[in-house]
Amino acid sequence: MLYLVGLGLGDAKDITVKGLEAVRRCRRVYLEAYTSVLTVGKEALEEFYGKELILADRETVEQEADNILKEADVCDVAFLVVGDPFGATTHSDLVLRAVKLGIPYKVIHNASIMNAVGCCGLQLYNFGETVSIVFWTDTWKPESFFDKIEKNRQNGMHTLCLLDIKAKEQSLENLMKGRKIYEPPRYMSVKQAAEQLLVIIQNRRLQGAEPEITENTICVGLARVGAPDQKIASGTLSQMSTVELGGPLHSLIITGTMHPLELEMLQLFSVDSSSFESNASQKTT
Repeated sequence: MLYLVGLGLGDAKDITVKGLEAVRRCRRVYLEAYTSVLTVGKEALEEFYGKELILADRETVEQEADNILKEADVCDVAFLVVGDPFGATTHSDLVLRAVKLGIPYKVIHNASIMNAVGCCGLQLYNFGETVSIVFWTDTWKPESFFDKIEKNRQNGMHTLCLLDIKAKEQSLENLMKGRKIYEPPRYMSVKQAAEQLLVIIQNRRLQGAEPEITENTICVGLARVGAPDQKIASGTLSQMSTVELGGPLHSLIITGTMHPLELEMLQLFSVDSSSFESNASQKTT
């Protein structure tokens, strides 16, 4: 049996009882280590679960999935995912591979950033398409996600922006020379994401457009959701470009049309209550 087990968002104790029972009876336990991170390390998980964990990076999951599934038809194997198992498409691929090999599987769900963002007070059924914001480079500065944010806002929907994680990345030089030397991990902050969005807004104006999203659009920054030290900040996009929310992981929400109850909740986290009220009034029901 292949078990796909969600670990939740905080620490080792966020695993469900059902998930923990499955982990403890498995012969091999893999920890997916590239789409998200917990606030504790591998050692803390091993101590709490009572099991040795095998780190599974992107290369392992996408190119060596057969090794994960090896003997799963005759013994139990667990694949642990921060958040919920189906937060990333590669995990669907693992299930499909198992089915083709005749290996039964079971999914044990847990909290994900996709639903935990409700902690800021915005109603989940008012969210549109989720987008990812990636780190820009000197030669690659994609803007396609901005169009999706605009479409959501035109429809009155909020947008959850998942911010980039660079784990086990190689420099261009090391990649070209085939050297297995990796860069230190990087995690995009709310501040960095907001700065990139502000640049896109300026680019669109230079092209003669007036974007649906402006410097004064109300946004929400979230950090370490589910952890004891989680932080939430609401304010304009400009204010988000200066806010400091501490360590990873961060997420950013661009609001759409807000219900008065949503607005009242966001005011609890406003970085500047006076400017928040004047800017928020532009997009309420």
